[in-house]
Amino acid sequence: MALTISSLSPSRGANRKSKRVGRGIGSGHSKTSTRGSKGQKSRSGTSIRPGFEGGQMPLHRRLPKRGFHNIFRKEYAIVNLKSLEGFEAGAKVNPEILQQKGIVRHPGDGIKILGIGEIQNPIHVQAHKISKSALEKIQKAGGTFEIIAR
Repeated sequence: MALTISSLSPSRGANRKSKRVGRGIGSGHSKTSTRGSKGQKSRSGTSIRPGFEGGQMPLHRRLPKRGFHNIFRKEYAIVNLKSLEGFEAGAKVNPEILQQKGIVRHPGDGIKILGIGEIQNPIHVQAHKISKSALEKIQKAGGTFEIIAR
């Protein structure tokens, strides 16, 4: 038999009837509507938030908190010089181009260029931050660097 759109059907057991609760004893879901008898979860209008441990001190409050967490911290996407080797001489490299080429997925709060790797072609790089070694290597190759504002 040829496989056609009209002959397709879901696998056995893939489609099940929905559980109709609260429809009496004859429905097969009993007088308690599959909730069991007694207890917090059997009552109407109840909701137990994630992490609730029945009044016991929850795990996230039992664990010690240490250190300082800066909520204003900046997360920079890091680009090493070895990732910029493929650009031809005189090319302009900025965050948009780095995203198009797939070197940076999510720029976050900006892009920082680090000096891992070597670069031969003189290129013009625009980024939010740069390390000293990366700046020296770019200038040594004859390229330039420009800081762009956020």
